[in-house]
Amino acid sequence: MDVRRADERYPGGDPAAGIDSRHAFSFGPHYDPGNLRFGTMIACNEERLAPGAGFDEHPHSHTEIVTWVVEGELTHRDSTGHETVVRPGDVQRLSAAAGVRHVERNDGTAPLTFVQTWLAPLAPGGDPAYEIVHGIADSTPYAIPEAGAMLHVRRLAPGERTAVPDGAHVYVHVVRGEVRLAGETLGAGDAARISGAKDVEAVGVTGAELLMWDMAG
Repeated sequence: MDVRRADERYPGGDPAAGIDSRHAFSFGPHYDPGNLRFGTMIACNEERLAPGAGFDEHPHSHTEIVTWVVEGELTHRDSTGHETVVRPGDVQRLSAAAGVRHVERNDGTAPLTFVQTWLAPLAPGGDPAYEIVHGIADSTPYAIPEAGAMLHVRRLAPGERTAVPDGAHVYVHVVRGEVRLAGETLGAGDAARISGAKDVEAVGVTGAELLMWDMAG
């Protein structure tokens, strides 16, 4: 198990424009050849947007983009015609496939924080696709078959236990609160990369919210 702390993330974004980014993997000018991916995951970014701030229209290709809002509301528009508002508890997926363009903004009056994960598809090409699940229930798995991945969202009370998925590559991201994981205490923004995960448990130290990725690749 490789624990990466929140303060070890690479800083990015454009603070003057109200964009504060924290990257878990090699990203943009922060090139680290030893931290390019884990399983099929190639990015896990924590993004904070001030009211009125956002990312103007930009392209993506050959990437599965999954977004989880921590607080605030995210306005999404893309070149396939989708325009939605993503709120806490919603899972949004944009399959870039052979190419898509999108806009992400904080059009609200409160700060916006979201976690965005990029996964490499198992095969290139195809047509872009979009999906949003509003208010996903606790413990309900969300499949991204294009990347051979499964997302498990868990919300724990203090002292509550949950099984971490068994798998070749499991990535656990703490959204909020504190948990104990294989003898380590992880707080908000911390993550664990577990290779060959088997019989691992997470225990809520406080009330906590976890994103657990199970990846075959």
